[in-house]
Amino acid sequence: MNALAVFIGGGLGSVLRYQFGLHVIKLGWMSPWGTLLANVLATAILLGLLAHQSNGEVSSKWSSSVMLLLTTGFCGGFSTFSAFSADTLQLAQSHGFTWAAGNVACNLLLCLAVGWWSWTTFQSS
Repeated sequence: MNALAVFIGGGLGSVLRYQFGLHVIKLGWMSPWGTLLANVLATAILLGLLAHQSNGEVSSKWSSSVMLLLTTGFCGGFSTFSAFSADTLQLAQSHGFTWAAGNVACNLLLCLAVGWWSWTTFQSS
């Protein structure tokens, strides 16, 4: 049952990530912006879910299958480390090391910041 939950969540996250990427391209943005936004959103959702589960009454917690569907499945399918790596290498090749390092710094710092915000917000509710 858990593997099926991860499978369904991963499929939903991956399809949403694909659609998200198409909309970013339509806006005329470079690929790294779409990857950054997807990673930041996935981090916010993941940390909010984990914070919710770690705090509160047992009756308000979700089953392990639902959590696997949402965290490992959906957030794992929606976020994209491989695209982040490819974007960083492409930026290094096309725009130089400074742009590539900026992409790494933005992904790391923004994901940590939004993760901290999400955790503290949902931990206390």
